Amino acid sequence: MLDKTETGAEWPMLGLLVLCYGSAALVLFGLSAWSLWLAVPAYAMTAAMHSSLTHEAIHGHPSRYPLLNAALLGLPLTLVVPFMRFKDLHLDHHRDEFLTDPYDDPESNYLDPAVWMRLRAPVQAVLRFNNTIAGRMLVGPLIGIGGFILGDMALIRGGDRRVLAGWLIHLPLAAVMVALVMLSPMPLWAFGIGVYGGLSLLRIRTYLEHRAHDKARSRTVVIEDRGPLSLLFLNNNFHVVHHMHPQMAWHRLPRLYAARRDHYLARNDGYRFASYAEVFGRHFLTAKDPVAHPLYPNSNSATGITGKNAPPEATPNQSS
Repeated sequence: MLDKTETGAEWPMLGLLVLCYGSAALVLFGLSAWSLWLAVPAYAMTAAMHSSLTHEAIHGHPSRYPLLNAALLGLPLTLVVPFMRFKDLHLDHHRDEFLTDPYDDPESNYLDPAVWMRLRAPVQAVLRFNNTIAGRMLVGPLIGIGGFILGDMALIRGGDRRVLAGWLIHLPLAAVMVALVMLSPMPLWAFGIGVYGGLSLLRIRTYLEHRAHDKARSRTVVIEDRGPLSLLFLNNNFHVVHHMHPQMAWHRLPRLYAARRDHYLARNDGYRFASYAEVFGRHFLTAKDPVAHPLYPNSNSATGITGKNAPPEATPNQSS
């Protein structure tokens, strides 16, 4: 049943999966009774690891059976993101020709310049802050999850049955998670802070995964880090390798990158950072990008990207 094809043996993921759920149980029912100061950040790291494992499940691990993978990762340690919705949106994100598009890349942090210009100054200020590491960690989860839920509710009201199904499957599982917390010594408010902390940690990973660039192959980063954050993110910092080989098991990405480093750096035009320390040093309080997509229509660029879901007035001028 386990998949041992070219993606590699799945025992490392199964081991981490057992460790992740075991850690969650120990934090909720053991550590939280002793020290909430330790339990809350420990739960944040556990929740972030669970999200990284969920990402692996979306890409076909640890088994070749999607329903089994969904069952293994279905309990929502981060509480607010349904597995089915994460899967659908993330697989849409893997259409590299639309990476960073404000309409067609569901994980894009860019806005259509026309939309940006209509926002009030206080909202623009918050979104500019959100384009720094500090902002992405402090307000990023609120902005991202809030927008995601509001968007899904609009889709449900519009009759999208698949989105509705994703939430109908998710809500009982979320209720189970809340019930477990209520049975544990951890207060719900502390659990909520831990969840938010886990989502904040994940914002470090997604902060600069993609950049605006006229060539799709040059939009995806590599961060040559092998430290604790790399493990927490299951080597997704080798992101250009992941996008080129999305079915490759997480533990094989560093070796694959090391064997063909020049190839991958040529592929993404050198979009590279040496470590997360370098990322923090450059962008903790300094944004790497504008919020308005610099290559979208109504920007100052003569180069456009075309998203199939863009409204007609936002479609690039093909003659430019």
